[in-house]
Amino acid sequence: MATNAAGPATFKHGTTREWVEALTLVLADGSVLEIERGAVRADEGRFEIVSPDGTCTRVTLPSYKVPDVPKRSAGYDAAPDLDAIDLFIGSEGTLGIVTEITFRVLAPPARCLALVPCRSEGTALELVSELREAAHRTWRTHDANGIDVSAIEQMDRRSVSLLREDGADIRFGTPLPGWCDTLLLVHLDLDPSCTAAGAYEQLASALDPGSDGPLVRFCRALEYRGLLDDTHVAAPGDRARADQLFAIREAVPAAVNRRVGVAKSTVDERITKTAADMIVPFAAFDEMLRRYRARLDARGLDYAIWGHSSDGNVHPNVIPRSYADVEAGRAAILEWGRDVAELGGCPLAEHGVGRNPIKQALLRQLYGERGIEQMRAVKRALDPQWKLSPGVIFPS
Repeated sequence: MATNAAGPATFKHGTTREWVEALTLVLADGSVLEIERGAVRADEGRFEIVSPDGTCTRVTLPSYKVPDVPKRSAGYDAAPDLDAIDLFIGSEGTLGIVTEITFRVLAPPARCLALVPCRSEGTALELVSELREAAHRTWRTHDANGIDVSAIEQMDRRSVSLLREDGADIRFGTPLPGWCDTLLLVHLDLDPSCTAAGAYEQLASALDPGSDGPLVRFCRALEYRGLLDDTHVAAPGDRARADQLFAIREAVPAAVNRRVGVAKSTVDERITKTAADMIVPFAAFDEMLRRYRARLDARGLDYAIWGHSSDGNVHPNVIPRSYADVEAGRAAILEWGRDVAELGGCPLAEHGVGRNPIKQALLRQLYGERGIEQMRAVKRALDPQWKLSPGVIFPS
């Protein structure tokens, strides 16, 4: 809640913000505030928060326009008619301490996972685009046989090579073909009544004339690109196989983090993880991937890129060989911040700003000094003595 957390399934379900119905908070003065969604909305960018003792706090929201993308964890939310609850969601503990949250919930679907090796990043992006469009169509038409994707995660060529270097693909029972350039992990939602037997029956009949169903259509999209035979699938209820596919996904960041740790202990103790968390509209995703690589290649850096391609949100990670690589990576991150803003995205997508100087610099780039000062004014109104989360979002 503090960072408006997001993740792979944001493509279908949105961020934490969309699921919070009520909050109980302790404000900086010790008073307890209870807010329900829809109870208080801003009027032309201003609203009043009334504490139980009758104290009225007037808050003027920032006037900046927040990026129109599915994920944002970049300071305070703002809009002329903002719901008061949304000011606190994503505020990273700087405006109040949350003691109770009321969420909406839903019944989980049956989940099928597919690890899809692709011959090129271009092929992967074409498939992602087709699956995104199919999912939107399914949600719109409620087609029982339509493809319903909740998430697609992507691992680039260097990520694949890390899996091979560490033997993770063999260790987790997912040997990758030699031609594999890019990996996709597709999360398919099926009817809750779908069993593993029913799913495998669909898979077995996928290429039979006249057969239909979500998995049939998915398999045909793979077969059209020559990818079906090398795809690994975990049907609903096959927990062991699903764990293996998730383990492949987790093996990539683990491989990078391990190499960062080795460099830190053997080369220079100043070496740290150097990575970005940015999102652009999907229409600009291909271009942003090009810019990620262009700025890293120009600096001669080793790197891997993975993340949530269904959202246009990936994480370029430097694999440092020296502290100079860390410094070069940080410079690239600041340049990407400008690139992302130019393409209509947000340079702080999932994980908040915190006390990280690079993230705080990205926030200044995004909203300018005027926007940061408007955020400070909100903070002063609710926490005049700056007691809460010192140094978070704003430098100490």
